[in-house]
Amino acid sequence: MDKTKKVNMLKSCAMILVGSIIYSLGVALFLDPNAIASGGVTGIAIIIDTVSGGVVGTGWIILIINVPLFILGAIFFGRYFIISSIAATALSSGLIELWGYFAVPYMPTMSNNILPALAGGVLYGGGLGVIFRAGSSTGGTDIIVKLLHKKFRHLKAGIISMLIDVTIIAASGAIYRDLELLLITVLSIITFTVAFDFVLYGGNSAILVFIITTEEKAKPICDGILQDLNVSATILDGKGAYTGDDKTVIMCAVKNYVYPRLRDIIRKYDRDAFTIVSSAKEIYGEGYKSHDAEEL
Repeated sequence: MDKTKKVNMLKSCAMILVGSIIYSLGVALFLDPNAIASGGVTGIAIIIDTVSGGVVGTGWIILIINVPLFILGAIFFGRYFIISSIAATALSSGLIELWGYFAVPYMPTMSNNILPALAGGVLYGGGLGVIFRAGSSTGGTDIIVKLLHKKFRHLKAGIISMLIDVTIIAASGAIYRDLELLLITVLSIITFTVAFDFVLYGGNSAILVFIITTEEKAKPICDGILQDLNVSATILDGKGAYTGDDKTVIMCAVKNYVYPRLRDIIRKYDRDAFTIVSSAKEIYGEGYKSHDAEEL
């Protein structure tokens, strides 16, 4: 194994560790104590644990349910995915039980379940998003989500997960027969979906900018983009439809936090530049996602 592969492997392991810690904190501190069945195998495990009176423990139930799903994952996604998923599931499940002994007893009492639903959804979704970015999962319906995403590539993983979770929410409503808890669970699922998609896809999004200017002013604008922002750009030839004048179009993609500096450059060299700004959901190429990267 060369140095690059070792570094990538260590990076993936670190991401799985961090993601598992975040995910387990969300479940153990906020969702499980408040019987918020947040969806997926975790939600199913919380329902079973609540109904059974906590005899087995949510973490152990998650492991038991995952056995057949891991077999399915091994068939479709290969050795690395299944080994890393088993490790992530074992780690997160163990941490859920650990926090239950050493952290949950010291948590302050809250007057309602809204804040736990929001906090649990953010931590659960964010942690799971980190694990997915590492090319792994926590098993369970994550494997089903990845299978469905391969079939329906136009749907984001978070949306597919939410559709699956609707069924689990309905089950929790039927079992608990508590409308308030049902609505709070829906709130948690929505929060989870937003956090999950933000972590999973947010790092590859950017702002796409078209700067329509003159050839003379295009040069200093491009120099500013290349040198000050350290961002590449593409120059296109254009012509004004009304005036017939030759135009130079500068196209570039920048991260959200870089865009204000780009505006300063445009303002400095051409206050009359016609500028079009739009959101770019995904970008492939140098500085962004590789074309060979696995679809998430």
